[in-house]
Amino acid sequence: MSENGQAAMNGARYIAESFEALGVTHVFFMDAILRPTLVEMEELGIKRILAHSEKSAVYMADGYARASNRVGVCMSQSVGAANLAAGLQDAYLHRAPVVALTGRKEPMLRYRNAYQEVPHAPLFQSVTKASMDVAEARELPHLLPQAFRMATDGSPRPVHLDLNGLGGEIIEKGMVPSPVLPDPALGRLPTLRPVASKAMIEAAAARLAQAKRPVMVVGAGAIQVEAHAEIRAFAEACKIPVATSLGGRTIVPTTHPLHIGTVGTYSAPPGNRLVHEADLVIYIGCHAGDQPTNNYTVPAQGTAIIQIDLDGQEIGRNYPGVTAVWGCPRQAVADLAAHVTPQTAWADFAAHATAAVAEWWRGMEPAMRSDAAPLRVERLCREISEALPENAILVADTGYSGIWTATMVDLPHPGQSYLRAAGSLGWAFPAALGAQCGAPDRPVVCFSGDGAFYYHLSELETQRRWNIPVVTVINNNSGFGQGTPKVASFYDGRSGSPEEINRFGPTDFCALARAFGVDGYRVERAEDLGPVLKAAIAARKPALVDVVTDIHPRAPEAWSPSAG
Repeated sequence: MSENGQAAMNGARYIAESFEALGVTHVFFMDAILRPTLVEMEELGIKRILAHSEKSAVYMADGYARASNRVGVCMSQSVGAANLAAGLQDAYLHRAPVVALTGRKEPMLRYRNAYQEVPHAPLFQSVTKASMDVAEARELPHLLPQAFRMATDGSPRPVHLDLNGLGGEIIEKGMVPSPVLPDPALGRLPTLRPVASKAMIEAAAARLAQAKRPVMVVGAGAIQVEAHAEIRAFAEACKIPVATSLGGRTIVPTTHPLHIGTVGTYSAPPGNRLVHEADLVIYIGCHAGDQPTNNYTVPAQGTAIIQIDLDGQEIGRNYPGVTAVWGCPRQAVADLAAHVTPQTAWADFAAHATAAVAEWWRGMEPAMRSDAAPLRVERLCREISEALPENAILVADTGYSGIWTATMVDLPHPGQSYLRAAGSLGWAFPAALGAQCGAPDRPVVCFSGDGAFYYHLSELETQRRWNIPVVTVINNNSGFGQGTPKVASFYDGRSGSPEEINRFGPTDFCALARAFGVDGYRVERAEDLGPVLKAAIAARKPALVDVVTDIHPRAPEAWSPSAG
C-alpha cells in the first residue's frame, strides 16, 4: 500500500485511469505506442483511434480539442516523433489544448547510433509550451497532470511528454507507488479565468468614448471562452460592427447586420476596407498577427487600439499605443459594455458598414447562382450555406479552402461552428474526423480542395472503420487553384509547361471513397449539388461529395490600402 492508503499500480493502468478521470473519450495514435495502456483504456471505455500517419493522429486530436474544449491526446512511438512534432504546428498556432505522448529509447542507448532514434526535445521545442521527459513511472502523478494543466491554462497550447522506452514500455511496466489521479477539471479549458482590473476597463471605456468609427475584430480566443452572447450584446447595444479572424468566425452569425466579415489576408473586400476606415479597433481574443491584419496594414499603424486578451504577451505585440485589457475576454467585454454610453456617430458608421457589405454580396449574386459546368466555387459555397444544419461544425482547410469558406459561406445560426487550418495544408479531413469524435451529436462537414485531400486520404479507411459520419466536400479542380495565376505570370513571354508546377489529376474521389467503404457522390451539375449535400448530411454516415469545379475563377481578393 502507498502512503495515501491506495494500492500501487503499474504505469499502464495509471495512465489509462488518469485519462478516464480527465474526461478523455478518444486517443489518436500510431502503432506501436503504449500497447498495454491501450488495452487498459478499452476496459475503461476510451476509444483508441489508430490512424495511418502521425500527422493525421495529431490533426484528429487537434480537431477533437477545438470541437469539445477538452484536451486532445495523440501518441506515437520513437521513430514517429518527428512526424508527430510536425503535426503539432497547427495546434500550436491556433492555441489548441493537445497533449502529445511519444516513446523514446532508454538512456543506455542514447548517443550510440540507436536505430530510428534522434533527440526528441529539439523537435518539440518550437511547437509546444513544454517538452517533458518522463524517466520513471513514479513521475506520472506529477508530470501527467502538469501536462494537462499547462495545455489548458492561460493561452492553451500543446504539451509533450517523452516516455522512457521505445513505445513507452518502461514507464508502463514501472510501478506508481502513490497513484493519486489528476483533478478532472484539468481535462478541459477552464471555466474560471483571470478577470481584467477595473482600472483597465475604465481606461478602455474612456478611449472608446473618444471614437467616432469603432469596430471590433474578434479572434479564436473569444470563441474558446464562449463569449458569443457578451460580444453580440455589446455590438447590438453600442452599434459597433464586428469583423473576425478566421478563428473567430461564428462569434456572431455571419448574416447579422453588424457582421462585416473576415478581416486580413483571407478577407472579402468590405471587411478590410471598413476596418481600415475605423478610427478605433477593439481586438478581442485576436493576436493581431500578419494574417488578420493583412500584413500589419489593416488597421493602419497609428490607429487607436484597445486589445482584450487572456494572454498578456499578445497585447501590444504588433501595434503601438495599445490600451491593454488583460483578462478573460468574456468577462472583460461584459464589464466594458457596462461602462460605455453609445454615441450617435457609432450607429451612423454601423449603417455605413451594413450597406457596404450588402452591396458587395449583391455583386456576388450572379456567381453564387451560376449553373456553369464545371461548377463555380461561389455556387458550391452557397449550396453548403443552405445545407448546413443549425448545429453543424464546418471544418475548412487552408489556402483557397480557407478563403472561399471565410468569404462565401454563410453561417447564420448561433449553434454553428467554424474550424479552420492555421496553416497546414491537408489538416481539415483528419481534423474533421477528430471534431466528430469530440462532438458526436453534431453534424460535421469538411471543406477541402483536392490538393489538400491527397495528403491524408488514407484516413477514409479510419473513417469507415469507426463509422465516423463526417461529410467531406472536395472542391475538385485538378490543381492548386490559388497559385495558378502566379505560376502563369512567371511564364509570361516564354514557352514551357506551367501545368507541371501546380496541376494534377483528374481523380474520381467518389470512386476512391467507395473503394474505402465510404459513401461517395460525384457532382458535375450545379442543380444536383444542393440535394446531394442535404441527403449526405442527413444520412449521418461516412460520406464524400466530389464536386467538379472550375480552377480559373478567383476567390475574393483581400482589399489593401495600397490598392486604394
